[in-house]
Amino acid sequence: MPGWSARCGQRIGVAGGGAVSALLRVGGEVVYALADQRAVVGLETSVIGQGLPFPRNVECIGRMVDAIRSAGAVPAWVGVLGGEVVVGLTDDELRLYTEPGRADKVARRDLPAACARGGLGATTVSASIWAAARAGIVVSATGGIGGVHPGDHLDVSADLVELSRTPGLLVCSGPKSIIDPRATSERLEELGVTMVGYGVSRLPFFLTREAPIDLEHRVDTPDEAAAILAAAIDLDTRSTILLCNPIFPAVAMDPAEVADVTRRAEERALSEGIRGRARTPYLLAAIAELTEGRSMEANLALLAANAGLAGDVASVATGLGRSGRRW
Repeated sequence: MPGWSARCGQRIGVAGGGAVSALLRVGGEVVYALADQRAVVGLETSVIGQGLPFPRNVECIGRMVDAIRSAGAVPAWVGVLGGEVVVGLTDDELRLYTEPGRADKVARRDLPAACARGGLGATTVSASIWAAARAGIVVSATGGIGGVHPGDHLDVSADLVELSRTPGLLVCSGPKSIIDPRATSERLEELGVTMVGYGVSRLPFFLTREAPIDLEHRVDTPDEAAAILAAAIDLDTRSTILLCNPIFPAVAMDPAEVADVTRRAEERALSEGIRGRARTPYLLAAIAELTEGRSMEANLALLAANAGLAGDVASVATGLGRSGRRW
């Protein structure tokens, strides 16, 4: 999609080695896929660096990659490595992120410092969609997004602001279960981020099928989702479309149980003084422990499903780009 690449950042050329800037490099397979106008899906590395323990993070990689490739698309994992932001990590590079405690958690605001340090940085949604957009990738996937944490203290994920200023489409399963879904949806509305239900008219809520929050927009096919993305590109709205894909009913958890274990995990985090960027990984691990691993199984299932849907949407969107209808 050369027109889109030009709008998002700099045009990528194979002859140029995939360098978008001195500190942002596009990996070989992704360079060729973009040059050939094939579908590509951007992926965050924080989910494997901090979100899931070893070896389940290795399993996550395999399931997400298989789902994307089965949809005819190419996965583009984003991370900080050797002083560069890399879009399209190789298998060997990606393996480094699965080692416990090796990678730092990196949001968009952290990218300059992470590159200057030259270490290993696992990128969150905010950093990953920013880098993907710079490389010309229009579709990304994750599990659940960050948002407004419950409670009187002001704790808001950097994901939300980045979603409001980075163009593209992100497939997710709504806010993570540790997030206040109503406050998060209201904040996204205030920021001008379009939320679209995939096959549903209520906001998906990560491990559970839905929160009691109605969505204004709904699509039922990848073609319909790609059409919204195409319209956003034409209109140059410059914000991310959140395509909210609910967890499959067979693996969805009971809302009352999730609310209970989340409350207990929050109490544990408070008593242990867990704050800041360590809070989300801690809470997810605590919930997995309290549910005897069932929340992790559900998380892995929705990550793979979101990756597959992102691959489907990216394949349709790339077809629109080739036809010249939109970009």
